[in-house]
Amino acid sequence: MFDETSLGHYGILTSMLAPALLMAATGSLLVSANARLARVVDRLRSLILAWEESAPDRAERDTQILRHRQRAHLVLRACQLLYAALGAFVGTSLSLAIDAFLGFRLGVVPTVLAIVGVSFLLGASIVMGIEVSLSVRSFGEELDQELARRRV
Repeated sequence: MFDETSLGHYGILTSMLAPALLMAATGSLLVSANARLARVVDRLRSLILAWEESAPDRAERDTQILRHRQRAHLVLRACQLLYAALGAFVGTSLSLAIDAFLGFRLGVVPTVLAIVGVSFLLGASIVMGIEVSLSVRSFGEELDQELARRRV
C-alpha cells in the first residue's frame, strides 16, 4: 500500500511538525506580548497627559513614566526575540524539507536552527518575566501612592 518513498515523505512531514508547533506557540506569545505593549503604551499616553497638567504629584508621575518606559522597552525586546525565534523555526522547517530534497547533506543546520529558535524563545520568556515583575511592582507602588493620597 505504501512504498518506501511515500514513507520517507511522511517522515519528513512528521519532522516538520515539531517546528510548526513551536511556530504556533511563538505566535501565541507574540499576540500576548503585543497586547501587553499596547496596554503599556496606552498607560504611558495617559500618564503623559496627566504629566502635562500641573499637579502636586508630578514627581510620582515622572517615576511612573520612567517605569512604564522600561516596561515598553522590555516588551519590545521580547517581541524582537519572539520574531527571531519564529524566523528560526520557519528556517528549521524549511531546512528539514530542503535537507531531504538534497539527500540529507545539510548536516546539523536544521538542528542548529531549532536550538537558536528555542534559545530566542527562552530569552523572550525571561524578558517577559522581568516585565511582568516590573508591572506588578509598578502597580503596587501606584496603589500605595493612591492610598496615601486618600488618607490625607
